[in-house]
Amino acid sequence: MKNTYLYIFCLSLLSLGSCSLDTEPLVQQTDTNFYKTTEDAYSALVGCYDGLQVATGAAGLGVPVISEVMSDNCFGGTGNSDGYNYAAIDEFDISRSPADVDLLNGNWIAYYKALYRCNIFLSKMDQIDWKDDTVLRNTYESETKFIRAYLYFEMVRLWGNIPLLTEASSENIPQADPVEVYKVIAEDLVFASNNLPSAGYTSTNSGRITKWAAKSLLARVYLYYTGYYGATDLVGVVNKAQALGHLEDVISSSGHGLVDDFATLWPAASVEAYAGESNKEIVFSIKYTYTSDYDGNTDGNHWLVMFGMREFSSYPYGRGWGVTVNSKLWDAYNANDTRRVATMIGIDEENIDFEKINSQREYTGYYNKKYTPMVDVDGVDLPLTLGSQFWDISQFQDYVVIRYADVLLMAAELESGNAQTYFDDVRRRAYKENFTSLPVNKDNILKERHLEFALEGVRYWDLLRQGIGTASSTIAETTTLLNGGVAGTKTIQAAKIQATKGLQQIPNTQITLSNNVLKQNAGW
Repeated sequence: MKNTYLYIFCLSLLSLGSCSLDTEPLVQQTDTNFYKTTEDAYSALVGCYDGLQVATGAAGLGVPVISEVMSDNCFGGTGNSDGYNYAAIDEFDISRSPADVDLLNGNWIAYYKALYRCNIFLSKMDQIDWKDDTVLRNTYESETKFIRAYLYFEMVRLWGNIPLLTEASSENIPQADPVEVYKVIAEDLVFASNNLPSAGYTSTNSGRITKWAAKSLLARVYLYYTGYYGATDLVGVVNKAQALGHLEDVISSSGHGLVDDFATLWPAASVEAYAGESNKEIVFSIKYTYTSDYDGNTDGNHWLVMFGMREFSSYPYGRGWGVTVNSKLWDAYNANDTRRVATMIGIDEENIDFEKINSQREYTGYYNKKYTPMVDVDGVDLPLTLGSQFWDISQFQDYVVIRYADVLLMAAELESGNAQTYFDDVRRRAYKENFTSLPVNKDNILKERHLEFALEGVRYWDLLRQGIGTASSTIAETTTLLNGGVAGTKTIQAAKIQATKGLQQIPNTQITLSNNVLKQNAGW
């Protein structure tokens, strides 16, 4: 009889947003006395959400951070005396930090742990007594399949070539063809889109996966896959008309909408006027809270600290490790675009007396305002004011994966009959009384996506799906930046990006553990 180790979780019942995982099993159960009741099913579902939270918020290098560092929006930055791991990611060049052959090993492990939980739960669906509640079963199965799809989508975009597991296994299997991975992603999201309840948006289900989240993510996967791989449809599962149909359903039936003021989407940009983590524009977010510690509780947003100003606070902005924003992003905005000051902290523009230039590598004068640590009016880190002992790992801002603005712009890109209206709605909010209409076409939509979703972990993937040539030429540059207050040359070569096809390196430890069954990606 196979033993299954169960873990005890802490859960906010409404949001599934505050979960912690003990590092050792507290209760040992077998397959015959667990996965029997709906209560067991709920505990298993919580475990899947917890795995998602850890994989995306606490393990390895934060994917929202490295997605921005790989793009043209950010430089690796960090401290002037730090290692060069973020530079290796930024420049697609492991020679910048030769010892870092395991840069994303923590991410790899956390992803597969989370996938294991999903696969185990899905394999036990038939032995649970659902009390003839098919809606409940379909809901739990859909949420779990969405989580599995989300995890695999992040992984296949990062690495391209990964082992595919749809059931729990300890076999040493080779990397799958990406087509096979995308087929699982597409089928999981179609199932979730068809089987999750059709109820409209309500703040009380914040953090729970909805039908609208599944439909929106399915369209994002369609656009990325068909763009990056030059395909006409999503592995024969979803075509263009179907992807658009899912988005039109979200627009007509979800109850989601745009908040009136763009700045209110971001706590540091609005402070007292913040719309909150359950506002109507959020289609799907990953929830965090402030209770992380070094005893196994991993509820916090551990990557947020990377975007903070280097070792410096200025109300309401908190200290951090100093990933810097490229000044080209500031220049990309029209002066009448309200998104500029809501997106970036401008040191000179906000008259901030930044005192740590000598500690900062690749200083540009700009930092991420959408995702930044915060302090109160007395300069105390917000996690500490809430009772945490650890300001760095207990940052708690949720990661907004999909906003309603993205739904509108994706539908416009897929040539909805209402494309001009959707496009104008997003731009009208940004420009307010200074709004003027532009023709809706793919170039203008992609430019608008850059401005709308800057520093949200979207830009790099939007570049890649336009082709590696476009991505590499857009990201490549040679510029002068301050390192510890001293001017130096920063070079990102298009050839390096092209050599890797925009993918990250497979962790060396995983290749070794597989006895070289796993193969390293080109360019690394």
